[in-house]
Amino acid sequence: MGIIRVTNIQVYAYHGCLVEEGKIGSDYRVDVMVKANLQPSAKSDNLRETVDYVHVNRIVKEEMSIRSKLLEHVAKRILDRIFDEIEIAKEATVEVSKINPPIGGNVEMVTIAMSQTR
Repeated sequence: MGIIRVTNIQVYAYHGCLVEEGKIGSDYRVDVMVKANLQPSAKSDNLRETVDYVHVNRIVKEEMSIRSKLLEHVAKRILDRIFDEIEIAKEATVEVSKINPPIGGNVEMVTIAMSQTR
């Protein structure tokens, strides 16, 4: 088993329960970890036999562009697509962070983390 991490994917998106969040948007950080058997690709040197991090990045950007009230909802959609589109994925964790959330205090970020196993 091996791990592919795509760290600190930076996205501007419009998630949140507040009407203003849907209008002005916020900065987000997304981190993805995918566990898979990387032995075949390590031997073959073939991109089709591994977790393509370009594909993971595209999934994140596409799903982050679809507005949701809750970060959990976005993370679940990202996880579902990883398992639908990346056959060798055995386990994945997605962390979605809202940078400088509007919660009435000096908070760097709020993060939700969700994992899923095949």
